[in-house]
Amino acid sequence: MATPQNIPPQLPERLIAHLDMDAFYASVELLRYPDLKGQAVVIGGRRSHAPVTLEDGSRRYSRLRDYTGRGVITTSTYAARDLGVFSGMGLMKAALRAPDAILLPTDFDAYRLYSRLFKAAVAELAPVIEDRGIDEIYIDLSDIPGIREAVGHDPLGGVRAIAREIKNSVFRATGLTCSIGITPNKLLSKIASDLDKPDGITILTEADIPTRIWPLGVRKVNGIGPKAAAKLLALGIETVAELAAAEPPMLIGQFGNSFGAWLHEAAHGRDKRAVVTHSEPVSISRETTFERDLHAVLDKAELGAVFTRLCEQLASDLTRKGYQGRTIGLKLRFEGFHTVTRDLTLELPTQDAQAIRRAAGACLKRVPLDKRIRLLGVRVGGLSRPGVPDLGAGKRARLKPAASGPKPENLALF
Repeated sequence: MATPQNIPPQLPERLIAHLDMDAFYASVELLRYPDLKGQAVVIGGRRSHAPVTLEDGSRRYSRLRDYTGRGVITTSTYAARDLGVFSGMGLMKAALRAPDAILLPTDFDAYRLYSRLFKAAVAELAPVIEDRGIDEIYIDLSDIPGIREAVGHDPLGGVRAIAREIKNSVFRATGLTCSIGITPNKLLSKIASDLDKPDGITILTEADIPTRIWPLGVRKVNGIGPKAAAKLLALGIETVAELAAAEPPMLIGQFGNSFGAWLHEAAHGRDKRAVVTHSEPVSISRETTFERDLHAVLDKAELGAVFTRLCEQLASDLTRKGYQGRTIGLKLRFEGFHTVTRDLTLELPTQDAQAIRRAAGACLKRVPLDKRIRLLGVRVGGLSRPGVPDLGAGKRARLKPAASGPKPENLALF
């Protein structure tokens, strides 16, 4: 493809950034508790783990060694990660590795606020943004003024300047740092943003793939999960370089046409996906994992209260985001990690908490409750905007009742 004369040949046609906030939840908490800066801090506790302010103005913090329960880490500071404590790890297991780490409760209202602030700050400079979650975004920088201008003998000087400007804007708006990876595509940028964390800027071109990408383990490629990585390891493929050297027919034979071909393309840093500025969610859900397995009868009051609260929170989410839905779903995970889902399609869409509660309760009647419950969740799908005609109304197939019918003892539960 011909390159315009005013574009240095070193720069690709597309310049895609991935911006990832550094230890986001933990960093927000450190704004509130600056005395914890540099310490091992874990986020994921309950409200009872909130700091206590003493008479002299100092704070008493909960320690990980005192935690009991089955919660998991939402995130941790880099000092905690140096001790082997990472997000997704059980808090009890983490306590064995870092017993003196500080434990703080989660505060999602605060995290959502700071998420909106950093995204608004970026949008003022680079409006083509794909929202990927509370703490990360993709940004198409291809047409940002000045980005293709060399600075001195550095053809990437304009790219670096824009990256620093974005980072400074985020810091001014939030007091938080972020890391940015800028490459020709989303796949490489996702990897790059993690290479020089925290507070890093990583700019890669195709020429950098052999030196910066190929030495990495295959799990660093977004889309290669633990099962695929284990299968690749069994084939003698541990690094991205080894994956890039693998013959496509072998990968297709082992992983199927689609995923096998994608593995080959990803290992060579190829990705044509566009930055998608808007997408509608498929469903919205709320769920909670209990500290102990609950009995459907003995813990009926507690289960009922949680069930109602989830439906109310879900209704609030729908209203805040401007959606209503027709398919109400229920999720139960029992002791032994056996998971059951049920759903029900309503005649008309709703965002009302009571209507969601009734429909989810009807789903509950179709589940045998003969084991203790570990997790309870409620979901609303078939989303639409209020006031927008639902063209599928009356045409969707409704779920048939379970063949065995509800157990009598289920009818009055929750």
